[in-house]
Amino acid sequence: MTFAVGGKMDWLCQRCHRESVSQSFFRPGFLICFMGMLLTLVMYPTLKTLGIQLHSALTGSYVSGHHSVLLINCPNEQAAKDIGRAIMERRLAACVNIFPKSFTLYFWKGEIQDATEILLLVKTRTSKVQKLTDFVKSLHPYDVPEVLSFPVEDGSLPYMKWMDDAVPDD
Repeated sequence: MTFAVGGKMDWLCQRCHRESVSQSFFRPGFLICFMGMLLTLVMYPTLKTLGIQLHSALTGSYVSGHHSVLLINCPNEQAAKDIGRAIMERRLAACVNIFPKSFTLYFWKGEIQDATEILLLVKTRTSKVQKLTDFVKSLHPYDVPEVLSFPVEDGSLPYMKWMDDAVPDD
């Protein structure tokens, strides 16, 4: 009986010793995997951008959503020209089209309003949309300026290349 208990004790001691060795062996591996996953999550936006650029360069195709078009309404032609020129001077867009007067109906403070406005059509990189939106809000005469962004799904590849050349990516 003593031998059986001793045998069980030996087996238990060997198992405990083996688990402590395996636990100390796998802890650095677990830590490395965890840190790798964390780094991948933190770096995801950069890795995605690099992947898109690599795909585009290798295949010669356009990746949808890389460029955007913004609509910005202005109260008059002078405000539209000033905002458009300021956008271009800061290289936030490749092109700004200024469309003539449009008639606008909208709700403001619970009532229907009507006005004539000038429409800006701004073409830029999607990565610049937030910076451009903040910039327009800082100098626009409206309390709540209209700045709407739409991703470009497809288009002329030479034109898209020109847009990339015209608008530096920070």
